[in-house]
Amino acid sequence: MKILKPYFFLLLCAFFACQSNETKNQEEETTPNKRVSIDEIEAGIKAYIDAETADNDGYFLINDEEKKLRLKLVRVHTEYLSNLGPSKHFACVDLADEKGDVYDVDFFLEGKPGEMKVTETSLHKLNGKPFYTWKQVVDKTWRKVPVETASSDLLGVVELEDNFDFTYYAQLPELKEKAKVWIPIAQSDDFQTITVKSMKLPKKKRNIEDKENGNKMIYMELGPEHSGSEIEIIYHVNRIEKGPYDANGKIDPMYLEPNLLMPIGGEFEEIALEATKGKENDGDLVRARALYDYIIDNMRYMKFGDYGRGDAVYACDTKTGNCTEFHSFFISLARSIGIPSRFAIGASIPSDRNEGGIDGYHCWAEFYAEGKWWPVDISEGNKYTALATYNFGRHPANRIELSKGRDLKVNPSPSTGPINFIAYPLVEIKGEVIYPKVRFSFERGA
Repeated sequence: MKILKPYFFLLLCAFFACQSNETKNQEEETTPNKRVSIDEIEAGIKAYIDAETADNDGYFLINDEEKKLRLKLVRVHTEYLSNLGPSKHFACVDLADEKGDVYDVDFFLEGKPGEMKVTETSLHKLNGKPFYTWKQVVDKTWRKVPVETASSDLLGVVELEDNFDFTYYAQLPELKEKAKVWIPIAQSDDFQTITVKSMKLPKKKRNIEDKENGNKMIYMELGPEHSGSEIEIIYHVNRIEKGPYDANGKIDPMYLEPNLLMPIGGEFEEIALEATKGKENDGDLVRARALYDYIIDNMRYMKFGDYGRGDAVYACDTKTGNCTEFHSFFISLARSIGIPSRFAIGASIPSDRNEGGIDGYHCWAEFYAEGKWWPVDISEGNKYTALATYNFGRHPANRIELSKGRDLKVNPSPSTGPINFIAYPLVEIKGEVIYPKVRFSFERGA
């Protein structure tokens, strides 16, 4: 027995060593990799662009098929930043060239926070028009799909019906003085059924109404103690696809009158008459389609310059803008030749995924012809030529409408007068509008 003791001791040590290593391996296998945050991905892509810009005389360089592009950072799409695996990430960034053309560029990155390397770069869009789109396949990876062969759902369209939770979030900036706040509240109608699931506000609200357009809003008076406060409203939305629908009663004359940023007559009438030349006796439906085609053919979707106010004069002069300019221009043209038309704004819900961030607000229009209101989405028709016909007379189910109309009159009113349009919270301090941080997101099947 004395002879066996040393061997027994060694076997015992080996046994416990193996057990220790096995336990360690099991712990390593079961310890999940720390998920890289969206903020860390944003920091990684910004650091990469900053470094490349510093090395190239202040420009980020991309080799296109025809030329070398010299670009400057406009923004990072935080709503599209995502993790593709333990150390693989995706980022989408807007960069503008010296002429003002805006390129949407997709980046794939690998590595840990602070050590991320870009492994692939591709030009996704030019001034809002895509060269390709993305499709998620069975194994949860993503592949490129040429726009010409993409189905409607990959181009932003959900037909028939859609159901989702929509989160409306804003964070107030620093308030050094008393502030007034107006927030739109989505309403149910024939095409959307709205349920408020929860509402978080910094102070007891006051409900007010824009009776002319049927909009409802929250009004609050806040102070410095509310600096940084959060606003969060979670809606459940059931929405159906909108097509041409019967008008109820007489058409309100305001749909033929000018708005502050949507004038009529003058150059607008001249353009509208030229665009509809030869179609004077063909009816308002044909003439409206001619205006729709004129804008698609002559405008560029571009978030650059003084865009986003829905200024029809700016749209007419520059032939650029976002959805607000496209539809304001259309309304000014249509009203100038006697076609009633109106404006609405909300958000478009992504069709190619079931949760995540939303790229801000989206707006659209309607015009009256042949006894019906006809929905149009001209900026989407401009982006996706394959859907130009669909977007004349249809609005897909994957959207939420937050408010209607322009020059909204409420009481209390901002000191600057009627509200141009409202999607984001309007915050006013001493007659000056300040902008809170806003984030929209959604989830289907919640």
